[in-house]
Amino acid sequence: MTSKAVLLDGYVDEPACLGVPPYLSPDVRAAAGVLSQHGYQVRYLTIDQLRTDPAMARVLTSADLLVMIAGVTVPGKYLGGTPATLNEIQQIGAMTGAAEKVIAGPIGFGFSGQGGERAVKATVRGFDTLLPGSPSAALDAHLQGLTPDGTMHYLDYDRWAAAGAGIIPQHPSFPNLVCELETARGCARQVTGGCSFCTEPFYGPPQYRSVAGVQAEVAALAKAGARHFRLGRQPDLLAYQSGSGEYPEPDPAAIEALFSAIREAAPDLATLHIDNMNPGTIARHPEASAAALAAIISRHTPGDVAAFGMETADPAVVRANNLKAAPEEVLEAIRIVNALGAVRNQGIPELLPGLNFVFGLAGETAATFDLDRRFLRQVLDEGLLVRRINIRQLMPFEGTRAYAENTLGLHQPLFKKFKEEVRTTIDLPILEGVFPLGTILSNLIIEQSGSPSFGRQMGTYPILAGVPLPLPVGTVLDVVVVGHGMRSLTVLPCPVPVNTLPASALVSIPGIGRKRARSIAGMRPFRDLAAFSAVAGSTPIDHLLLF
Repeated sequence: MTSKAVLLDGYVDEPACLGVPPYLSPDVRAAAGVLSQHGYQVRYLTIDQLRTDPAMARVLTSADLLVMIAGVTVPGKYLGGTPATLNEIQQIGAMTGAAEKVIAGPIGFGFSGQGGERAVKATVRGFDTLLPGSPSAALDAHLQGLTPDGTMHYLDYDRWAAAGAGIIPQHPSFPNLVCELETARGCARQVTGGCSFCTEPFYGPPQYRSVAGVQAEVAALAKAGARHFRLGRQPDLLAYQSGSGEYPEPDPAAIEALFSAIREAAPDLATLHIDNMNPGTIARHPEASAAALAAIISRHTPGDVAAFGMETADPAVVRANNLKAAPEEVLEAIRIVNALGAVRNQGIPELLPGLNFVFGLAGETAATFDLDRRFLRQVLDEGLLVRRINIRQLMPFEGTRAYAENTLGLHQPLFKKFKEEVRTTIDLPILEGVFPLGTILSNLIIEQSGSPSFGRQMGTYPILAGVPLPLPVGTVLDVVVVGHGMRSLTVLPCPVPVNTLPASALVSIPGIGRKRARSIAGMRPFRDLAAFSAVAGSTPIDHLLLF
């Protein structure tokens, strides 16, 4: 009889918590591949499925083997999937029935429920084994009866990643699901210790996957029904298959080969986006970086975001924490990406930077917040576009320098004030520049139903959009931007059905207030734009109205 394994996804690591829509981690898929190659029949579940349907607990307790992947390395807010809490993890461990229970993932580094506090290594009660390091490598060793050390090699990983692709139809959001593709791990700056707070040096010097390995995984995922891909799980995509040193010069040919291979393996893909880029690489190698960026833009899909971990605009904090780039280097990197990526395709920019700020680092003072404000103001004054600004507090892990050397708790009032100022004075003009009124967003997927209903597109850091209509979860529609919030948009179905929209939604059309919306509702139906304009006047979206 075939042994049965349950693979429980606790929504691990950055993508699930920082703005990626429904997502299936490469670590989880590779673990599925290991289980499959060891002869297990794999049942995949998410922690949210367990929360919403407690009867799912029977699936866990009837398994021969329960493997849970859990933990986060970056704190954040959530939509469409919340990582398992430590209490939930302990409750799952306490369940009886499964013959063996093992847990793996970032939980091995430690656990913290939020930024602004240390991640503490806690005893995970109820599990037979806590697997260290890479979940797939550790699980493979464990199932062979060996002592796992969690060291992963990409020749093995490539095989497991392709073998685990078949679980994706079991995800509750399939086929509206982003499949993250790991391309590299390890830190090129390990010799100098890397950034003080980062866990990437734990993986050693850089390893890069082969183009063939990534292509085989994408082909297996595409065969299973995947259409949305994100190249993530790497410190710096521009360093892919490049040379040595702390800031290796990008190899545009390698980038082009990687993206071309993905396109060949999944010719019907709908999304191909990226994640991390080191602004220090771009500033130090502007010509090679520009060529690599051009290769990405020619083969990805629009609306892409390059995440810049700038962390701070304070040179003293940069030095104290051995950070990747000085503020002037980050600014130059923003300019270079804008020069190539701010061009619009299908109405939206091709590729923009995203900025990550971290507070609580060593060397931080009250002046740090002023320098960060000035930096963001300069970005705005130069007319540069950034897709989003993440502001978070340090969550240091044991083994990093920041675990002992930090300023946690010293500037909490300044942090809150800075975050509020950015949200109220910086985010709005940024969003207005990236998504002007009348911008069309295709294939918005509703994730929360209500009035408004909220949805996002597939991709990297897609903008949250509110539709002032009660729409069922899973609804897919094209929308037009009619308003801007601090970190979200107000949108209407496109084309805009003015003859059937309720008055509460008509109010969202720019220039139409509540009184005029009531007049419009009372005089419908309108034959054409001229008749509508006689009552409503002109609007920025007249060309998108439906009669």
